[in-house]
Amino acid sequence: MLNTFSKEETNIRPSFNRWDFLALLLILGGFCVLAWGAKQMASPYELGEPIIIQLSPDHLAYYSLRTVLRMFIALIFSLLFTFVFGTMAAKNKTLGRLIIPAIDVMQSVPVLGFLSISVVGFIKLFPNNLLGPECAAIFAIFTSQVWNIALSFYQSLCTVPKNLHEVATVFQLSAWQKFWRVEVPFAMPGLLWNTMISMSAGWFFVVAAEAISVANQTITLPGIGSYIALAVSKGNSLAVFYAVIAMFLVILIYDQFLFRPLTGWAVKFSFQEIEEETSSWIVNFFHRTQLLRHVPVFLEKLTDVFINADFFRYQVKNKSIKINRSFKRSIQFCWYAALIVITSVVLYVSAQFIVLNVSWHEVQHVLLLGLITGLRIIILVMLCALVWVPIGVWIGLRPGWVSCVRPVIQFLAAFPANLLFPAFVILIIKYQLNVEVWTSPLFILGTQWYILFNVIVGASALPKDLYEAVGNMQVKGWLWWKRLALPGIFPYLLTGIITAAGGAWNASILAEAVNWAGVKLYATGLGAYIAIATDRGEFPELALGISVMCLYVLVVNRILWRPLYKLAEERYALK
Repeated sequence: MLNTFSKEETNIRPSFNRWDFLALLLILGGFCVLAWGAKQMASPYELGEPIIIQLSPDHLAYYSLRTVLRMFIALIFSLLFTFVFGTMAAKNKTLGRLIIPAIDVMQSVPVLGFLSISVVGFIKLFPNNLLGPECAAIFAIFTSQVWNIALSFYQSLCTVPKNLHEVATVFQLSAWQKFWRVEVPFAMPGLLWNTMISMSAGWFFVVAAEAISVANQTITLPGIGSYIALAVSKGNSLAVFYAVIAMFLVILIYDQFLFRPLTGWAVKFSFQEIEEETSSWIVNFFHRTQLLRHVPVFLEKLTDVFINADFFRYQVKNKSIKINRSFKRSIQFCWYAALIVITSVVLYVSAQFIVLNVSWHEVQHVLLLGLITGLRIIILVMLCALVWVPIGVWIGLRPGWVSCVRPVIQFLAAFPANLLFPAFVILIIKYQLNVEVWTSPLFILGTQWYILFNVIVGASALPKDLYEAVGNMQVKGWLWWKRLALPGIFPYLLTGIITAAGGAWNASILAEAVNWAGVKLYATGLGAYIAIATDRGEFPELALGISVMCLYVLVVNRILWRPLYKLAEERYALK
């Protein structure tokens, strides 16, 4: 009788309740605020017209909105790039040999380098409009986010367990269905975590992206980054404190409204059986609605139609198309020949530009500076790995701790390390410390979290039955690390190290040239060289510095990281 009463009560329940009303107000209000902020990004602007940044905390809400809009637009393009090029690199070995080295080179190009190249083009593309500088800033933030996300997705697709491939074969899934039903779900936890860390790490480069200074031309876009740049240049520590508080609130808001619900949703894709799911108040809030709670069901059905469409389920039979091996080799030969020719032309033109404007002695000097910076980065990355690998494994094996620690790490990763630069400048001057030594930790303050995040994801992905079997056999100490932990997290750890090293090369430009209230300190290294060339508008020296940085990163990746990545794919993938 109780069940009958409940059923009748359910039938007469209204299709629209007060929670629907509140949810619609929240959604419409959010859309209105975002639309208004987007409209401000397209306002008229004349090149050379000063954009005044106010240090009053009353303006921080508006500046925060502009910065978050840029970062999320950049994030959308980063995900699109990841799904296209990350998938191509993982599915096609020939394309992978081109795309992954290209990503290695691109992540070594400094944000200042991308700004120098792109800002003029975007301003000409949108003349007399603020969209030009805005697009340049978004592109710079995009370059600080995308490489880590793409490498993480590529690594996940390359390490899909063999038994999942067998499941796809048993159910006769097409390549399209297999990608969305098997491979993307397996990659989802790592993709989400690296999206969060990339979003957070983007805050480090917001200062450079929003306070564009190229060839003595400064364009300050309204945002937290330009606010911080002005506060640092004036030595206003109170304004810096206001910026930190605003940044903390912004991170808290988009974590609660976006990343925390996504984290709870991604739990069902974990390779390991999770006992405790991440709860979210915003999800519980929408569960109380009567009308809007059906929207996810509609979206799920729409997704099923998209994935299971007959057009995408069509599979090409092996017998239907036969490609002659010699023809295939001819195509590959033409492709590589065209690539070599294009690369040679680009290198020749770049070399001519540099050689005609820079002496050979200057080239040798910059190569030496790059070696000094590279040694600093390798030492610091290895030290960070020694510290964060044990901590990350411990956290990753405890799902309850993961949900508690993640927001803390996310904020620490988002905290712009350049806000700590003034403290280092003051300490170095006050105690007459060695600039070469005490600026080195600044390289890794913002990028070390790539290692920790990826180790946590790798430890969380360890099969629970394997973990329990090792525990039942009383395997402990170094043998436990050698046989279980290190092989399990090895591909993830490599992704974190490669991305952290690439981020450290970028951070060297800011870390080797620190300033506070007009006091500037320069350490010996390639980063300081590029920073000085950028401030002076010396484009030949800037091109030389960026080229040398790309060369060093590419050589290190090909000699050290790439062979280790191949080893991870062949021997340490979960199978």
